Amino acid sequence: MTGSSLPAGQSPPAQPTSVVRLDVPGAKEVIHRDVAANGARFHIAELGDGPLVLLLHGFPQFWWAWRHQLVALADAGFRAVAMDLRGVGGSDRTPRGYDPANLALDITGVVRSLGEPDAALVGHDLGGYLAWTAAVMRPKLVRRLVVSSMPHPRRWRSAMLSDRKQTAAGSYVWGFQRPWIPERQLIADEGALVGRLIRDWSGPRLPDDDVVETYRRAMLIPSTAHCSVEPYRWMVRSMARPDGIQFNRRMKRPVRVPTLHLHGSLDPVMRTRSAAGSGEYVEAPYRWRLFDGLGHFPHEEDPVAFSTELVNWLQDPEPDR
Repeated sequence: MTGSSLPAGQSPPAQPTSVVRLDVPGAKEVIHRDVAANGARFHIAELGDGPLVLLLHGFPQFWWAWRHQLVALADAGFRAVAMDLRGVGGSDRTPRGYDPANLALDITGVVRSLGEPDAALVGHDLGGYLAWTAAVMRPKLVRRLVVSSMPHPRRWRSAMLSDRKQTAAGSYVWGFQRPWIPERQLIADEGALVGRLIRDWSGPRLPDDDVVETYRRAMLIPSTAHCSVEPYRWMVRSMARPDGIQFNRRMKRPVRVPTLHLHGSLDPVMRTRSAAGSGEYVEAPYRWRLFDGLGHFPHEEDPVAFSTELVNWLQDPEPDR
């Protein structure tokens, strides 16, 4: 459909190339390209050389959420790669495949496609959920694990079912279970809901208007809204199904790589109490770091503090428990 054939007052749909392949402030050599993995095509943004660090975004964002960390990691001597998850940003929007096991295989498949023996995985929100999963499912491909704003999947499930405060805080997840309504809400008024969620979930350091606008435009890429909520639908609807029960049992296997767990003390959607204690599933050095005064997006709210913690831990040859 061309712009001239649209109804009056309606904007043309956003296109991935123009919206997603963005520059990174402070970096002149970010490489944008597509890689094949697990039967799909994934867009990545890459900067630097060295050991691979693969960055996994959460909802309602895309790879660009890691723009600050890409620069910090590259400057510290790492090969920093931020990928768009299946169905988001510049990656393929497939009709199925949004369960965590398959999404985790997307991630480890990208590691292989990049020609690396392993990677340090850094995941936020849904990306953190998938990073936990990948570390359990493909431990040989995960060198280290960093998770922000997301408990271990078994902790998440327990908190959402048994903690009334967490159930209320995660009300958006329950709202995603309705058919089609969440998709329409996410794209209504040029993605206004995306902006409200990012601001409401942040601490006192609110994002600039241009940052919010970038995420709003990315959500307007056709089919993105639907693909963005599909993982959350699986996470809830599968709880009593055989596939969900099997996944929960599978996640009993301990994580056996050094793990850094980061969280904002003011996170309104994932309570500190829900995230803390995930170390019981880690049989390796585990470090918990709480950022005072930050909300659900600590990597963007205070990128210097977050990046410093991340780089120092990744460079530490023997991270202590």
